[in-house]
Amino acid sequence: MSTSDPAAIHPFRIAFPQSDLDDLHARLDLTRWPDELPGVGWAYGVPKRYLEELARYWRHEYDWRAAEARLNEWPQFTTTIDGALVHFAHIRSPEPDATPLIVTHGWPGSFVEFLDVVGPLTDPVAHGGDPADAFHLVVPHIPGFGLSGPTRETGWAVGRVARAFAELMTRLGYPHFGAQGGDYGAAISRELGRIHPERLIGVHLNLLPGAQALTEPTPEELRDLAPAERARTLASWERVQEWMREQQGYAVLQSSRPQTLAYALTDSPVGQLAWIAEKFKEWTDSGSAERPEDAVDRDHLLTDVTLYWLTGTAGSSARIYYERAHVGEGWTEPAKPSTVPTALAAFPRENFIPLRHKADRTDNIVRWTEFDRGGHFAAMEQPELLVGDVRAFFRQLREKAV
Repeated sequence: MSTSDPAAIHPFRIAFPQSDLDDLHARLDLTRWPDELPGVGWAYGVPKRYLEELARYWRHEYDWRAAEARLNEWPQFTTTIDGALVHFAHIRSPEPDATPLIVTHGWPGSFVEFLDVVGPLTDPVAHGGDPADAFHLVVPHIPGFGLSGPTRETGWAVGRVARAFAELMTRLGYPHFGAQGGDYGAAISRELGRIHPERLIGVHLNLLPGAQALTEPTPEELRDLAPAERARTLASWERVQEWMREQQGYAVLQSSRPQTLAYALTDSPVGQLAWIAEKFKEWTDSGSAERPEDAVDRDHLLTDVTLYWLTGTAGSSARIYYERAHVGEGWTEPAKPSTVPTALAAFPRENFIPLRHKADRTDNIVRWTEFDRGGHFAAMEQPELLVGDVRAFFRQLREKAV
C-alpha cells in the first residue's frame, strides 16, 4: 500500500526522547506541594503523604524504558481515520482460526490496561488453555487518548469512535469480529454492535452503560420486580446517589471545562498523577487499603500515567466527556436496542450496580456473570477472571452456531 494512500497503515514503535523524561524528572524535583488537613485520609482527595511517596517512586525507581520495551513487544501501527490519528496494537494469534476481537479501554485508562490479558487471549495454549479459545487482538487507543491523541476537531463522541473502529477492522481485513470493553470502551463496543450488527459476532462488556438505577425507582417499577431484583435496584440507586454526592466532580469538570483542566494537568506531572491515581483508588477493589496498589500493579499504574503525561493528552482525553454531555450518546437508554449477542461480566467494585431488567431493554443479553471480587479496571485487577469470561462467552457463541 502506498504511503500516500490516506488509508495507509504505518508501523509504529514507542520511543520518547530522553529529553522528555529529563523534563518529567525536573518537574517532579521542583514540585510545589500544597498543605493538608491532618487526619482526613482520602476524604478530601489524595493524601499528601501517599502522593509524595508515589511521586518519589515515579522519579527515582520507576523505569519507563522497561515499560516502553514491554509495550513494544506488541506489533503497533497508526492510521488516519476520519481525520484522526488512530494508534493500535495488532497481536495475531498463532492459531490461524482465531476470532478477531477489538478490545477498548476507557478513561483514565489506555492500552496499558491489557498488559496481562493479551498473552492468554492470543495464545491460550501457552497459558494452559484451549487453542479454540484464541483471538486475534486489536487494541486501539481511543482518538484523543495517549498515542491516538490529541484530536484536532470537535465531535469525537462514542458513535464517531465506533464508526472509526469499524473502519479500522475493515482495513485490517476483518469483516466479522467481536468487541470487548469497559468504561468508555464498553460504550464504544456496544455502539459497534448497534451500528454494524451484521459484522459483530458478539459484544463482551465489563460495564453496561445506562443499566443502573439512574433515577429513583418508582413504587410501580419495584412492584413488578422479583424480590432479588427489587433489592438490587434499591442498592443500585443508593450507589448512584453516593457517586453523585462524592465522586462526580471530575466528570462534571471534564464534561464542562476540559480545556481549563488541561492547563493544570499538562503542566504538572504530580497533578496528572493525582488526577489518575485517585480514580484507581476509588474505583478498584482495594478493600480497606489506603492505596490502589493493593488492587493493581504499581508500575502498570505509573505506565498509564506516564503515557498520559508524555503524550500531553490530559485535555484531549477529557473531551470525550464534553462530547458525551453535549451529544448525549453512549450512556442513556438508546432508541434502538442492540441485537448482537452480549455478555456482561459484573465486578462488585464497579462504579455502578447493573440491573438485568434494564439491560434486557437495551441489549441482547445472553450471558450475565457476577464475580465476587474486582472493580472498574477488570483487565488490570482480575485478568484471569476477565480472560476466562471472554473465552467462555465466545465459546458459547461458537457452540450455538454449530
